[in-house]
Amino acid sequence: MSERLVPSVASAGAGADTAAEQTRFRVLGAISFSHFLNDMIQSMILSIYPLLKGEFSLSFTQIGLITLTYQITASLLQPMVGAYTDKHPKSWALSLGMGFTLVGLLVLATAPDFATVLIASALVGTGSSIFHPESSRVARMASGGRHGLAQSIFQVGGNAGSAMGPLLAIWVVMPRGQGAIAWFSLAALLAIGVLWQIGLWYRRELAHIQRKPRAAVLDNGLPRGRVMLAIGVLLVLIFSKHFYLASLQSYYTFYLIEKFGLSVESAQLHLFVFLFAVAAGTILGGPIGDRIGRKQVIWFSILGVAPFTLLLPHANLLWTEILTFIIGFVLASAFSAIVVFAQELMPGKVGMVSGLFFGFAFGMGGLGAAVLGKVADARGIFYVYDLCAWLPLLGLLTILLPDLRKRA
Repeated sequence: MSERLVPSVASAGAGADTAAEQTRFRVLGAISFSHFLNDMIQSMILSIYPLLKGEFSLSFTQIGLITLTYQITASLLQPMVGAYTDKHPKSWALSLGMGFTLVGLLVLATAPDFATVLIASALVGTGSSIFHPESSRVARMASGGRHGLAQSIFQVGGNAGSAMGPLLAIWVVMPRGQGAIAWFSLAALLAIGVLWQIGLWYRRELAHIQRKPRAAVLDNGLPRGRVMLAIGVLLVLIFSKHFYLASLQSYYTFYLIEKFGLSVESAQLHLFVFLFAVAAGTILGGPIGDRIGRKQVIWFSILGVAPFTLLLPHANLLWTEILTFIIGFVLASAFSAIVVFAQELMPGKVGMVSGLFFGFAFGMGGLGAAVLGKVADARGIFYVYDLCAWLPLLGLLTILLPDLRKRA
């Protein structure tokens, strides 16, 4: 069967009918589980930075460059992958993307120097660039019209995997060293198998859609200039969210070790608590946005976290853990709402929009890690958190977003 896209497939991304409810939730569960495995691997790599720092005598700037290499590789390719698969969907693309991740893990496990670590990061980033836009499209196709809920189910798998990564780094990699990273290739192989099955469902859905008459893509009624302004605002909000998250994901363990004298293992457990909060918060943003509107969720999630980020640099260890839990929980509710809001701003371009926003999020995370690593080398790790505390105030720009509920 040819997989060349007919015009109605774009509208399928905007909410086509699929199979029975049970089938949709099985697909959503499978794609969420794959996201869990994908992001668990990525989070594990972030969590072994102290090991890599000692193994290769790295500076904070070089630590930031590892994240930058991964994130930039992912972010630059994702919109292009999404735009291409909007027109030419490939049922095997998800498995291919995880194959790049598998190779990247094996290279990282045997890397003899810093340059090879960067190559491994680029391979994992390439895998992510293929996985995210296509899996986001699958989630939307399987949503049955409940787009926010589907995006949240998809996202919670990824964030749960991110929370699991530090624990697996403690249990598997840290006691055994760099070579133990190769064990995670088993997770990548499992993900390839699951994604191949999802690809078979995806192929059947495409065949079903192609047999239907051409479906019109709904117009939200906004002028092009207003749409571009709203997309720009959403990208700024993604910048503020992920630049701040980079300070915690890449440097939180170093902050805790330096400020409170914690061991590496204890600091990684605190990182797990933060990442668990991110996973728990993710599931709320999508379904709440389905009910009360995505703009309201974005208001609460971005701007509402500002008081807690401003308090964090002045807190003791107990309050640091409490505040980072609140910050992770609240900030996490934004992403599903932002992605679905953008998909509704540009109907029929699900792959491109998903790739743009996932890619931009990764890019800002990578840029944040590199810039903040440089700042930490120059001014100290404490200054990083004093500086980043102000980023959520960019949430005030949410006032410029249109209210799509009225137009619906």
